[in-house]
This record gives sequence, C-alpha cells and structure tokens, in this order.
Amino acid sequence: MAWLNYHHLLYFWTVARRGTITAAGEELRLAQPTISAQLKALEGALGQKLFVRQGRRLALTDAGKTTFRYADDIFRLGGELQETLKRGPGEERTRLRVGLTDVLPKSVAELLLAPAYEVLPSLYLACVELPLPELLARLALRELDVVLADQPQPHEVQVRAFSHKLGESGMSFYGAPRFRPLRRRFPRGLDGQPMLLPSVGTALRTGLDAWFSNQGLRPMVVAEFDDSALLKVFGERGRGIFAAPTAIEDDLLRYRKVEVLGRVETLRQTFYAISLEQQLRHPAVVAIVKKARTELS
Repeated sequence: MAWLNYHHLLYFWTVARRGTITAAGEELRLAQPTISAQLKALEGALGQKLFVRQGRRLALTDAGKTTFRYADDIFRLGGELQETLKRGPGEERTRLRVGLTDVLPKSVAELLLAPAYEVLPSLYLACVELPLPELLARLALRELDVVLADQPQPHEVQVRAFSHKLGESGMSFYGAPRFRPLRRRFPRGLDGQPMLLPSVGTALRTGLDAWFSNQGLRPMVVAEFDDSALLKVFGERGRGIFAAPTAIEDDLLRYRKVEVLGRVETLRQTFYAISLEQQLRHPAVVAIVKKARTELS
C-alpha cells in the first residue's frame, strides 16, 4: 500500500494558500528549491500535475483543487484534534459541513441553520456556497453532510440522494423608498418597472417568470444575479425591485433600506435539505429539518 507523505502535502497546502513558493517558503522557513522538490515528489506520488503557472503565481489544476480540498480537511482536522485534546476528550466538537446554493437568501440559510446550534452549542460549522450540481457532486464524495437548496435534486444529476422538504414561504416584493408609490397599484404597478432577478434556470426565476406571465406583467429586467446577497445590495441602492421570501421580511426591513411593496402568497419558494441518507442521522441536520417543518408553512 502506498502511503501519502504528509510533509509533502503540507508544503503543497501552504503553496496553494499563499499562491507562490516564495511566500510559502517564508511561512515554512524553507528554501524555495526544497519546497519545489517536495511538490514534484508529491505530484510524482499522486501521478497528477497539481499546479500550472499563471504569471508570477501558481494556479491549481483540477486535480490540484481536489487535493487542496482534502488537504484543507486533513490539516483542519489536525488542528481540531489538538484543540480537543487540550480541552479534554469530553469536549469534542461536532462538525457539520453544509452546502448552500448561491441563490439561497443568506437570511434563509441562517434561519435554517440556527436550530443546529440549539442542539449542539459547540458545533463547528463549515459552509460552502456553489451552484447546486457542484454541491451535489461534493455530497456524493461525502465532502458535505447536507445541501440546503430551493429545489429538490434535479433528475439529470446522477447522484443517489434524497430531497427532504423543509417548508415553503410566500414571496414579498421589495424596493427602495423611491418605489413606495407602487404599493397602491400592486401588483399592476410592477409592469414596466426595473426588476432585479435571480439567474435563468434557478427555481425562483422559473417561478417568477411564470407568475409575471400569468399576471400579464412585463417588468423591465435590468440585472440578473447568481448571488442573492448582491441582488439585495443593488435593490437597496434603488437599482430595481426584487422578490424575496416573506419568511425573512422582518430581517430584510431591519438590515436593508428597503420597503415592502406587496406580498404574493400564491408565489411560493420551497426549501429542501438534500442528503445521501433517506433516514437522517446527523443530530444537527435532524434539528434543522424538524424546526424548519414547524416554522415554515
């Protein structure tokens, strides 16, 4: 059995984080030729090229990105082991690795994750935000414990996983104070107005497009976003009107300079927890699902 040289892996991990062999050498207090030799040894042992040069920096290849994710877990777990032993074996922290789709509102994500801390106050939470297909690929490799999304697993994604419905929320339309007069004519007042929308192909965008069509509305789409947080920043600046779940309305009004223009209960956004297990076992995931099904109608 071939054993992985963890010294070589440490040198690789440091170079990947710092971007150059020079910077890694400063952190490790090693000469550049020494680190270069160790990187070549690791690539030889793995049979994969891990870096390509881009100008003065080193960029990870696809194999390098995969290796870095594993190395990051390995050295993070090593750090956790040291911390746990310092505190005592009885104080071990439970880890929860969560994938979040990039269109899932951040306030919704926080709302869904909060119950995990109620059952595990010392929880170590690691969140990754990516498009759903990439998250499901990581889930299949068991790099994630659960994926939180606004749609179930797509049929075309060939991963054996289970979609657990958490709940749903009606939608509210929000805008900066300059859009306040539209309240009196909602929803007809949305016709022809600048609209900020999630990207085409997302579950929310599909639902919004269908609702606009059914209402006979033709808003002027001025921007599309993968990132729901950036969309809200543009909305706060008055660039356009946007929709977000009514369930996080209080949070949005508290932290964003926007106002509710109208609510649509028939336009729903549904939330799911996607896991490899049909019967959930991770205590934090069980708590998330139980609380969400109680609070999200």
